[in-house]
Amino acid sequence: MQLRHKSLLCAALVTLALAAPARADAPADTAPRTGGWQQVGDDATSGVSGLALSGRAAADGAVDALVVHDNKKPGQSRISRVTFHPSAPKDTTVAPVAWDGMEPKDLEAIEAVPGTDGEFMALASRGLVYRLHVDGNTARVLDLTPLPAIPEGADFEGFALGTAHGKTVAVWADRGAGADRPATVFAAPFSLNEYGEAEFGSVRKAEFRAAYPKGDVRHVSDISIAKSGRIMASSASDAGDDGPFASAVSEAGRVSLNASGSAATLRIGAPRSAPDRFDGRKIEAVECLPGADGRALLGTDDENLGGFVKSASVCGG
Repeated sequence: MQLRHKSLLCAALVTLALAAPARADAPADTAPRTGGWQQVGDDATSGVSGLALSGRAAADGAVDALVVHDNKKPGQSRISRVTFHPSAPKDTTVAPVAWDGMEPKDLEAIEAVPGTDGEFMALASRGLVYRLHVDGNTARVLDLTPLPAIPEGADFEGFALGTAHGKTVAVWADRGAGADRPATVFAAPFSLNEYGEAEFGSVRKAEFRAAYPKGDVRHVSDISIAKSGRIMASSASDAGDDGPFASAVSEAGRVSLNASGSAATLRIGAPRSAPDRFDGRKIEAVECLPGADGRALLGTDDENLGGFVKSASVCGG
């Protein structure tokens, strides 16, 4: 993806009011260019397929984030930096980030590595994880590692890192497809060895089916781990490159580590509450933010309509 000057201009000019997400028993967020969404890309190469917090969220809700794009052709941009201002849309900016290293195909998720300065893990759909160091507007590839236990035909769309007892746990997901193929969620202890290589411990896995949307749904289009260990999953469907789109964010389960950090526990089940619905959008990125209000930054890949971001309280406590 090449974020052109037009994309930057659109992001700076969009002026929208922030609105709370709809519950499943209330009218959904159906207006595709209203409801607090701010445009950060204007075509099929500039959608948001994953995002990660790259700095502390400000008191006014402003967020600096890195976003990845699922582009596949050589020379198309893979990563950008978004500064999101929910209360001042005109201040929201987008800047391209140069990719230095082996160029990936189809990036679907990115996550900051806990305890590091400027390091991130970016996941491609076939299960390759790129360890990056991001300095300013350059992302340099430090290492490349395949996920463990990759099943045949897997199509990964979510990757998240959380901490417990001073250790790190990784959760990732094959997206699933429709009624016959639920998503598969995986969890394992995660660490970087003395050479900076990513290492995964023993893997746990479980299936997840989204309560919404129905039909040709990606049961998991991204995941995030809230501070409490709750696993928040976005789910999405589309009828083509021009929509219509439908999405939801719901609690998929919980993850935890034992006291030594050597084993992960993964509990996946039916959501205990109705999902937050976002009709008219294809959410492919969800990042729970620090704080007690359960706020998240959401990102969409609306194909020919481009990409949008929004702040919403969907992560609970």
